[in-house]
Amino acid sequence: MSKIQRLLIVKTSSMGDVIHMLPAITDIKRVHPEIQIDWAVEEGFAHIPAWHPFVNKVIPVAVRRWRKRLFCPSTWKQVRTFKKQLSQAQYDLVIDSQGLFKSAVISSWAQQPVAGMDKHSARESIASRFYQNKYPVARGQHAVPRNRQLVAQVLDYDLETLPLDYGLADKALIDSDSLDLELPERFAIFLHAASTPEKEWSVTQWVSLGKKLNKRGLSVLLPWGDSREHNNANSIANELKQAVVLPRLGLSDLAKLFLRAELLVGEDSGLSHMAAALDRPIVALYLVTDPALTGMMASEVSKNNRVINCQVKNEEQDVIKVADILDTWIPTAD
Repeated sequence: MSKIQRLLIVKTSSMGDVIHMLPAITDIKRVHPEIQIDWAVEEGFAHIPAWHPFVNKVIPVAVRRWRKRLFCPSTWKQVRTFKKQLSQAQYDLVIDSQGLFKSAVISSWAQQPVAGMDKHSARESIASRFYQNKYPVARGQHAVPRNRQLVAQVLDYDLETLPLDYGLADKALIDSDSLDLELPERFAIFLHAASTPEKEWSVTQWVSLGKKLNKRGLSVLLPWGDSREHNNANSIANELKQAVVLPRLGLSDLAKLFLRAELLVGEDSGLSHMAAALDRPIVALYLVTDPALTGMMASEVSKNNRVINCQVKNEEQDVIKVADILDTWIPTAD
């Protein structure tokens, strides 16, 4: 493969998948500092690649919004504008690390060679038909090493000496001082929502854990994203002495909160992965999914080492299990 100077990464969604791509960006720059990296990503997640100091330009794409408005002339005008933007950028190579039909189509719009996983490795085998360069990446692995292995093959380097590093050590990129909220002196954050209800702890479980943290001098902050989550947040807060239901916040403001929190407890969700990538102390709860495949993965350059995936069953014993972990992280209030 000829020398690469301008590279486009296509990883559009979802939040967890976008976060799982960050270590591969760090790898590229460690080995090939001369490569300029742009990233095409869903507009709702554009903040995340922008936090990485090695991403030159974030290119928002709006597939989710376009799908809802297929019959609007403005949608197709936006699609044409986006395609023109990619084709005029003159990339040397495109890497589609998502391996879906939609990401493969987007990659092809750059009108340059596209690299991706072969038909046996891609999440949707049809995607490989769009690639000029195809690589095997073993299934049954966590997404982070799969992304890293793909990119290492494409750019011909060895991962053995490269530690897993999300590249978000420079927290100044998130500008935590600009958060305009009145906050308790000490607080934990409960990431109590997941993509589907079966992945979630019950309100009762969250209340039980919240009471234990209140006794240790920690208030509980409760973010939310839709009306169901807002109702659950209010139900939890109403049973606690020290709890705050936050206003609806975007990813950037949530990241600022994460950086100030003493600890977080989450579920199998993109926000839990975001906390791990930001090197925050977090326990994530896994009720129906396998953390070996979808769990949080800690940075290998971290001094924190407090990123814990916890298999639970939505029983009272779960609260005791999580509280025992947190007891080693925080002192009991006098």
